[in-house]
Amino acid sequence: MKHLFVVILSWVLLTGPALAETPRRIISLAPNVTEILYDLGLGEQVIAVSSYCNYPPAVKKKPKIGGMSNPSLEAIVAMKPDMVVLTDDGNPREIEQRLRKLGIRVHIFRAKRLDDLPREIRILGKALDIPKRADRRAERIEKIVRSYAKKVEAAPDRTGRKILFVVQPDPLMVAGPGTAIDDVLKLLGLQNIVVNAQTEYPRYSLEEVIRQNPDVIFIGMGYGDMKAQSRRLLKRLSHLEAVRKGRVYYIGDPLFRMGPRITDGISEIAGYMKIRE
Repeated sequence: MKHLFVVILSWVLLTGPALAETPRRIISLAPNVTEILYDLGLGEQVIAVSSYCNYPPAVKKKPKIGGMSNPSLEAIVAMKPDMVVLTDDGNPREIEQRLRKLGIRVHIFRAKRLDDLPREIRILGKALDIPKRADRRAERIEKIVRSYAKKVEAAPDRTGRKILFVVQPDPLMVAGPGTAIDDVLKLLGLQNIVVNAQTEYPRYSLEEVIRQNPDVIFIGMGYGDMKAQSRRLLKRLSHLEAVRKGRVYYIGDPLFRMGPRITDGISEIAGYMKIRE
């Protein structure tokens, strides 16, 4: 009987706290997840990241375990993580399944839309055993979003303008409905000309852009020299008023990352539209 008690006690000590304590060795497989972990004060616990993780600057010194779509399972296992955090929008499901089979704790971050973000930060916070800290960070995002919504409501003269948001200039790919970018445009009272697209990031024709005649064109600054890549596109659209009058703006990467800096992306677009928080 005494032996059984010792076995049970040992099992509780080995397994119980592991699920209740903040993991000490975390691997992030996505840039937005990495930013969230650092924002939650867990930068020291992050032991490895994907090759696309580049913010905050300190993360550049972390070991890399491959890309988002092709992370190295062998490298992940070799790092002996307490938890691996993935997204369901960019990381392969196969990696999640194989990690679970190996007994490695996994958390899936599922935010795709602007409204999803605070909820998913709170869920991640609970999984990391820092719910209060996560709640504070989620509340910060909610407060900023509410602030912009009120500003837009109070300044209807600054809303309704037609927007084209370019994700890739050649071939032309744009942000459509069902994306966080579209959510931000709606939040700021702007009209996405791609509202009727059937996919989130459709390829778009120059003829349709010309027909829609957007008031403003935003171009996302993704990987590579986007200004150089977009010259040909803007030359072909040079007769549009938005191009002729210089209403073409390049937007930084925060808007593309479902993390704490998305509020910077909102602020950037709002600034060009003269909408203040």
